[in-house]
Amino acid sequence: MIKHNFPRRKSIAILLDPDKSGGEGLKRILEIAEEFHADYIFAGGSITFNSIDDLIDDVKRNCTIPVVLFPGNLLQLSRKADAILLLSLISGRNPELLIGNHVTAAPYLRDVREKLVSAGYILVGGGRKTSVEYISQTEAIPPDKPEIVVATALAGEMLGLSMIYLEGGSGAQNPVPASVVKAVRESVTIPVAVGGGLKSAEEIRETFEAGADLIILGNSCEANPGLLAEACRIRDSYLNNSGIGSPVHELG
Repeated sequence: MIKHNFPRRKSIAILLDPDKSGGEGLKRILEIAEEFHADYIFAGGSITFNSIDDLIDDVKRNCTIPVVLFPGNLLQLSRKADAILLLSLISGRNPELLIGNHVTAAPYLRDVREKLVSAGYILVGGGRKTSVEYISQTEAIPPDKPEIVVATALAGEMLGLSMIYLEGGSGAQNPVPASVVKAVRESVTIPVAVGGGLKSAEEIRETFEAGADLIILGNSCEANPGLLAEACRIRDSYLNNSGIGSPVHELG
């Protein structure tokens, strides 16, 4: 089981979509993740054509990194993951994604509640409309409105959520601005995760410097698997400078 307060140090995750990940490409990504000690494998996507359980099984056969379920919909629920993000899309006003789906999922999840990590999911505009916006029927918060993002993150923390997830969306043209990440980090006390639109080592470094605790990489690593290795090296430089030492999986 992953501890509920994960992550409390700089961490890297790779997001794998069951509809896009498989075969030799998946094996290559997992080899890099294992070699460079990525902290987590996130599993999930916006649409479901392939089994999430099959993807989790493939990951566990090929590496030892903890798997975190990142469910895009109720069809992606699974007990096989080491942790499950219980996502509330707090940047939108779709009641199904604020509480409706959670009510439906609760009976299924009650026997694995020790795996649950409640997360406030905040969409920040990434330059073009993403799959998440279309599927969720919500609008992203404009990136030039950091005060709205901060207020939303604060509300999530006050409601008792254990993590804030700032997301540019799958295929975002631009990442969440470092200024927005910094503003949120300075306003909340819970971990801050950032994903979507990160395509370069410099963007990853800037996002960590802005205060992100966890960075999630997705589409960019499919096109450039070496970016995952570079991200892990950047994380290691922070861990070494802080005196924490080598990365370890936060399992309890």
